[in-house]
Amino acid sequence: MTRPHIIFIITDQQRFDTIRALGYDYVDTPNLDRLVNEGVTFTNCHITAPSCAPSRASLFTGHYPHTTGILRNADRWTRSWIKLIQESGYRTINMGKMHSYPYHTPLGFEERYVVENKDRYLEERFYFDEWDKALRARGIVKQQRELYRARADYATSLGAFTWDLPADTQSDNFVGDMTSWYIRTKPKDDRPLFLQVGFPGPHPPYDPTPDFAEKYMKREFPLLDVTQDELDGQPEPFKKMRVHNSEVDHDSVVHLLNPTHEQRHRQRAYYMANVEMIDIKVGEIMDALEEKGYLENAVVIFTSDHGDCLTDHGHSQKWTMYDTIMRMPLIVWAPGRFSGGRKIDGLCQLMDIGPAILELAGIEVPTEIEAKSLLPAIEGKDWAARDYVYAEHGRDGILQEIDFMSMVRSRDWKLVHFLDSPEGQLFDLQNDPDEVRNLWNDADHIDSRREMLDELREWRIRSGVNAANWAADWR
Repeated sequence: MTRPHIIFIITDQQRFDTIRALGYDYVDTPNLDRLVNEGVTFTNCHITAPSCAPSRASLFTGHYPHTTGILRNADRWTRSWIKLIQESGYRTINMGKMHSYPYHTPLGFEERYVVENKDRYLEERFYFDEWDKALRARGIVKQQRELYRARADYATSLGAFTWDLPADTQSDNFVGDMTSWYIRTKPKDDRPLFLQVGFPGPHPPYDPTPDFAEKYMKREFPLLDVTQDELDGQPEPFKKMRVHNSEVDHDSVVHLLNPTHEQRHRQRAYYMANVEMIDIKVGEIMDALEEKGYLENAVVIFTSDHGDCLTDHGHSQKWTMYDTIMRMPLIVWAPGRFSGGRKIDGLCQLMDIGPAILELAGIEVPTEIEAKSLLPAIEGKDWAARDYVYAEHGRDGILQEIDFMSMVRSRDWKLVHFLDSPEGQLFDLQNDPDEVRNLWNDADHIDSRREMLDELREWRIRSGVNAANWAADWR
């Protein structure tokens, strides 16, 4: 079989519990359901960092954040394995969000149509992306933080606002439409296509059009209870971050320390409405690919870069290590190439899809890469799941009270370590899958804490040795 077209669709901040075919019937996702029902889904896939840029840099390099040096958003990120795909003869196109830094760095793409500025403040503040320019051409002033701040309900809405401008100017609709337009109008050439599609949502502001917001406001959602016992058991850096996020409106979200059920429900409804809007655009992109003959020999991959607490655990957005942030949907669809309708529950890291993509493209995987290929599992062959997955993040404008945090997770346990701090988190995932009871200081679980800390140490040493040549070359 000839080298396939590879279509890699990545949303921003989409939780695992947002796809109906994975068991969540409060959201309508017929197009993602198709990918699940006809493809291979990894149901225990975990990211390497709880924010955009470090997670994506790991995904597109195959290395952990401490190796790439990209520990937070706005750390410089200019290299990826996409360059290998381009050099091998693929036509490499980016439509929408990648979160490289600078935003417009080629990163291995021969064409980039960048959409990054949904509500960005900390990074390239005066960079005008494709969406900015399109709105300007139509004489439209984008909904944004300065304008949201003028609303009487700004401080009580948890970042949930309807998109009241023309529906096609909403960011996810814009990226989806731009992608379908490109596929239909750009002449095909003899090269296989590597197309990365980056949707800005459901990252906040949570901004569905009014019709979708109304639909989801009528639905009920499971909201994880947040108890004072849980909050009291959280490490001090997380306690202080909760307060910080209630005082500073990151991404147009003013966090509330004690939101009402109605406020939590409204935020969840708008978020799920964003997800369905993206799902519709995924379907339209699939239709365009089929019309142009790409799907006759294509692999379509769908995932996201991290999740969102949505007030679960008392937190806003990401920057924590709960599974609602760390566990990602990862779907690989290629009927006729891979047997579909399969779910694989073994532990893996999101970056493990990288070497699988290289192998599909007929490219030799660099020997020093830390990611472990998922291709055997996708092909239905023998595959060894990971015993542990890992993550880490550096101090930034939100996680301000600690220089570095890291995580190790097995099937049964999760440990979160804070550098130079006596505090941490330890969760018994079998008996506490919602991660609400912190056992860090529980005398009955000292051995489990020690075992996980030992593994965390060995991983960092092992990684430093194995990736030394790559890290030196990077710098």
